[in-house]
Amino acid sequence: MLSTAALAGQRTSLWTHSNSKRVANKSNTKRNVTRMVASGPRPPTLGGGMGGGDEPLKINIGEGMMGGGFTSVDPESRRIVPEANGRTKVKIVYVVLESQYQSSLTAAVNRINDTRGELCVEIVGYLLEELRDAGNFQAFKDDVASANIFIGSLIFIEELADKIVEAVAPARDTLDACLVFPSMPAVMKLNKLGTFSMAQLGQSKSIIGDFIKSARQNNDNFEEGLLKLVRTLPKVLKYLPSDKAQDARQFVNSLQYWLGGNVDNLENLILSTVQAYTPAFKDVDFSTSEPELFPDVGIWHPTAPTFYEDLKEYLNWYDTRTDVKFEKDAPVIGLVLQRSHLVTGDEGHYAGVVSELEARGAKVVPVFAGALDFSLPVKKYFYDPLGTGRSYVDTVLSLTGFALVGGPARQDAPKAIEALKELDVPYMCSLPLVFQTTEEWLDSQLGVHPVQVALQVALPELDGAIEPIVFAGRDSNTGKSHSLPDRIDSLCARAIKWASLTKKKNAEKKLAITVFSFPPDKGNVGTAAYLNVFGSIFKVLTDLKKDGYNVGDLPASEKELIMSILNDEEQRFNSNDLNVAYKMTVEEYQRLCPYAEALEENWGAPPGQLNTNGQELLVYGRQFGNVFIGVQPTFGYEGDPMRLLFSKSASPHHGFAAYYTFLESIFEADAVLHFGTHGSLEFMPGKQVGMSGVCYPDSLIGSIPNLYYYAANNPSEATIAKRRSYANTISYLTPPAENAGLYKGLKELKELISSYQGMRDSSRSDAICATIVETARQCNLDRDVDLPEDDTKQLSVDEKDLIVGNVYRKLMEIESRLLPCGLHIVGCAPTAEEAVATLVNIAELDRPDQKPEPIVGLPSILAKAVGRNIEDIYSGNNKGILEDVDLLQRITLASRECVGEFVKDRTGIDGRIGTNYLANIMKMFGLIAEPYVRALQGTEFAKADRGEIVKLFKYIEFCLEQVVKDNEIGALKEALNGKYVEPGPGGDPIRNPGVLPTGKNIHALDPQSIPTAAAIKNARVVVDRLLERQAMDNNGAYPESIAVVLWGTDNIKTYGESLAQVMMMVGIKPVPDALGRVNKLEVIPLEELGRPRVDVVVNCSGVFRDLFVNQMSLMDRAIKLAAEQDEPLEMNFVRKHALEQAEAEGISLREGATRVFSNASGSYSSNVNLAVENSSWSDESQLQEMYLNRKSFAFNSDRPGAGGEEARSSFTSAMKKVDVTFQNLDSSEISLTDVSHYFDSDPTKLVAGLRDDGKAPAAFIADTTTANAQVRSLSETVRLDARTKLLNPKWYEGMLGSGYEGVREIQKRLTNTVGWSATSGQVDNWVYDEANSTFIEDPEMAERLLETNPNSFRKLVATFLEANGRGYWDASEEQLERLRQLYTDVEDKIEGVE
Repeated sequence: MLSTAALAGQRTSLWTHSNSKRVANKSNTKRNVTRMVASGPRPPTLGGGMGGGDEPLKINIGEGMMGGGFTSVDPESRRIVPEANGRTKVKIVYVVLESQYQSSLTAAVNRINDTRGELCVEIVGYLLEELRDAGNFQAFKDDVASANIFIGSLIFIEELADKIVEAVAPARDTLDACLVFPSMPAVMKLNKLGTFSMAQLGQSKSIIGDFIKSARQNNDNFEEGLLKLVRTLPKVLKYLPSDKAQDARQFVNSLQYWLGGNVDNLENLILSTVQAYTPAFKDVDFSTSEPELFPDVGIWHPTAPTFYEDLKEYLNWYDTRTDVKFEKDAPVIGLVLQRSHLVTGDEGHYAGVVSELEARGAKVVPVFAGALDFSLPVKKYFYDPLGTGRSYVDTVLSLTGFALVGGPARQDAPKAIEALKELDVPYMCSLPLVFQTTEEWLDSQLGVHPVQVALQVALPELDGAIEPIVFAGRDSNTGKSHSLPDRIDSLCARAIKWASLTKKKNAEKKLAITVFSFPPDKGNVGTAAYLNVFGSIFKVLTDLKKDGYNVGDLPASEKELIMSILNDEEQRFNSNDLNVAYKMTVEEYQRLCPYAEALEENWGAPPGQLNTNGQELLVYGRQFGNVFIGVQPTFGYEGDPMRLLFSKSASPHHGFAAYYTFLESIFEADAVLHFGTHGSLEFMPGKQVGMSGVCYPDSLIGSIPNLYYYAANNPSEATIAKRRSYANTISYLTPPAENAGLYKGLKELKELISSYQGMRDSSRSDAICATIVETARQCNLDRDVDLPEDDTKQLSVDEKDLIVGNVYRKLMEIESRLLPCGLHIVGCAPTAEEAVATLVNIAELDRPDQKPEPIVGLPSILAKAVGRNIEDIYSGNNKGILEDVDLLQRITLASRECVGEFVKDRTGIDGRIGTNYLANIMKMFGLIAEPYVRALQGTEFAKADRGEIVKLFKYIEFCLEQVVKDNEIGALKEALNGKYVEPGPGGDPIRNPGVLPTGKNIHALDPQSIPTAAAIKNARVVVDRLLERQAMDNNGAYPESIAVVLWGTDNIKTYGESLAQVMMMVGIKPVPDALGRVNKLEVIPLEELGRPRVDVVVNCSGVFRDLFVNQMSLMDRAIKLAAEQDEPLEMNFVRKHALEQAEAEGISLREGATRVFSNASGSYSSNVNLAVENSSWSDESQLQEMYLNRKSFAFNSDRPGAGGEEARSSFTSAMKKVDVTFQNLDSSEISLTDVSHYFDSDPTKLVAGLRDDGKAPAAFIADTTTANAQVRSLSETVRLDARTKLLNPKWYEGMLGSGYEGVREIQKRLTNTVGWSATSGQVDNWVYDEANSTFIEDPEMAERLLETNPNSFRKLVATFLEANGRGYWDASEEQLERLRQLYTDVEDKIEGVE
């Protein structure tokens, strides 16, 4: 066992440093962060350092692969070359994933060199990531070629594993020994100890071969498997020949030495290997000891005399300590540690956390595991030792960074969730820096290394982990981990705050509910995607009141609650200000806000111009008992075109900082609940992931536990909130979907088409066809359907059928489009009937990957029943073939009938899922058949495959139960009680019903798992349709370059479809490695591709950049690989343009193929949306300049650590060649005018302005919201969106049913429509005309809007006037005069003028 002195040896200075710093912070109102960590200048000037002097440390990016990599540490710092002095020298080369072995290996080698007379050891070590650098890799190959012994461990990144094999395999026969511990199979095969070899792994029958074969097939945990192997091998060694048994035993011992990890074990590993396998020492006896073994799981404490394997024994020691005293009800924090750090003596960072927690009054139970299944010590040591079955700990804080079960190779989230649900306390997972030194992390705008984000942030999130705070750095000289005191300070404060939620009574808990107001306007207070915010808050508070929370004098209704925040009812029309809850003096603000001074660079001295009365800072909102409902201030620069134009990023203003200072230091919130998707906190400047103390989201949230209601269909931005504002996200459902239906002239058209079908062969068909054409024109369908100018009498029957078929197709497209109606109220699950449209769309999709067996979609089953293939029907429908359009409509109606009958059978008398007794009795007596049988009886689909239908409806039944379940308020209560909130994926519930039920802690997905094989298949279909359509419109010529926008949420929902589209365009196929992670590429030959490689310019949203930086690297590698193919330029436009760019700019071909762009690190959006929403722009050139300024930061896979580098010339050069702009719509819930993101990233007019010929590019949208994927022009899609939402009575009446917030939703759609006019010019005049007719010229409607939300109605009127003023709407003088008068009237009413 380790002695106390050995355990504590490296820590004394760290403890002293941490404690003195903590005390200093308590006595100093300004944040005084040690130079060891974080501070230095605020963004955008990022810096920090550990050295002396006042200048922040700067890292030289340098050239080549490693320049812009993630570490500039020279492997030479790990090289020891002793003086031989007549001794025989043995050279060892090692490669490891992490650096914790560096210090103990160095000490072991130094001890050998200092004490051995016959032997000296030369050693050099490499961290796996360092081998990306060409210079380092060459040095590594040279070292291996001259080595005696090679050691490798935890090599689980395939592209780097391939490099290891490339370097070591040629030298393997000449090496004395080759030891590879848990790694990928290809590297494990390099193992060689005498006769012991793994070269034939998986091929021969042996215990080792079977282990690797099984692991490779199951992506098993190699470390767990190898430990099982170690335990099993001794039993079988006695059956092996003696030499083989000896060598196998040597391997087992070597693994145990390695896992033991301390200086003694590693010295014995080297000596025993040299003694057995280096010829010069064949007869030498070094008298090595057997491996010193440590418990697989146990409890450690820096001042304990030993490891403990029993919780009672640990507590007996802990409770008799005299160096520290705890309160009786002190919170207990369970810490999870890696044993390798403890046994190698690299545990100083763990000691720092223990020290800080205890100094803050918390008890600790620090447990460890030798392998990577940390659920074992959690189950063993975190429960009450008296056997009550209750949790002994109040919060679990993992310091490993790894998933609870698994490691670099894989994870087992279901097993982890099972263990954590049973324990039922908050689960935090913080991380030590692995692939960077402290200095490099401080200097990085990206923050944590992308590989570490994938392994140690994304994977723990699947377990339900929250708060990925970097708590430890890595020393560049020794490789040892060290505490980052200000990060540990923050981490421990937050862990104790979570733990305190279990201790406090509900009546004493203070909750700060934060709502958003964007754009800043009184009519926009309570903005959130598809959420009735105030209705939801009212329901939540009513529910919390029942549980004993003090909600004071809660208003009697939702309407009264709104008014109390906006202002008193009688002041409604004559107050421009919201209710002021608190006035903060400048002195108080500066005293309580430790970063106030840093904001002055951007905003001047406080109080500034925002959220102030000129002397004090104002906090808006109202308090109800122990609940404060506050309005989050906005970014602050929305209305300032110069700031929008030039601000890559900017700090929060003083009013924003004052709001969060009020919550923490004055109101003293126990938790904050951010209400709805989404606010500004998580998008404030700072590192992308793994923030330092100078990153604004970290500073603002302070130590308050952050709960966040987030739309279930937006996992990407929810993930940003999790990582950057430390949110425990709780999903809410979007409103129930309905089919858009038809109205006015569109309904009349449907009836005319029905008449035409009945009289097609009669003399009246000509007249009906002519009426269809005329009515279609009146409905403005002439831009969507090719209508004849001449009399239809001259047309043949087939020609008339084609016209009618195309009109019919367009009508069915409109009618069947799903749209959410109204706004969701948290805690109100949909009724069974409301779920029908969603279930129809779930039933529509084939699910070939469904377990335990594939599921065939209902349209496929019904098509087969009439002898057709559904894909052929889709194809005919898309061409306007009347027979196929009509058949598809009959299939759609039959599908709705089947699902409707099925739901009816399962609906109770309250309209919710329950027991329909009458239906059950009638089925029992054979009076009625199963619902889907009933629905199809007597139809052409009656012979549908019953087996497939039964299988499908079993799945639909499961989905129905999930849709109508609800834990949205339940999850909030769990979190407020300091419980574990079960995690679940976010996304589209139609594609992935696993999103349901809501009330889960939303996570995204393993970023290295996309694109999936299914996504690649779907992507190829869409790309083929896009290129076919463009070639059809362009005399058979393919586009040479396509500008593509990639979104985070879209790629999560579709498992990487749009990412795969980029790959398909350039003709490169992404493929998974041996562990299923997609990080390899294959060139698709031109013969197979059947067309040229099309160039791309990829603009990634800031959220995509944060979540999928590894996939950005994959894309960049793919595009550069395409450019490097030696092919005819007319068949490879990527190469053609890259060569042109390289020659024009005097750069390399790879640099000339730079095509992947985004915002600067820590910055989001082009700000075009902010300018449009606030009408704060002068002309379109200003919007285009914003786009160029903010979206032209290039990502380079050759310099991944550099993040987004400003590359405006490369961006404009690539954009000038664009022929097509392209985006994806993947979900029926969010379309082009629902959110401002889509037009914010649209470069259509920008490209026209950049092209030498001034030609506007074609603009297309891929719509994959249904099984029949469509590629439409942008203008078609805008029209479809207007018809199904803004102009559709079903939609706007649904919105108006939500009152105040519904008016805002209508106004928002019109503003976003103007945005599309500004960026693309693809909005038809009739859209504005019809909207004006609907909302302005109808006096009754105008009055409703005015009375319900006067501020939003004023904005609606102003937007119509703005659309005309900017030339987007050609309105009559009469229309304009009415608008001007209305604007005056509403202004007067708001101002209180009678």
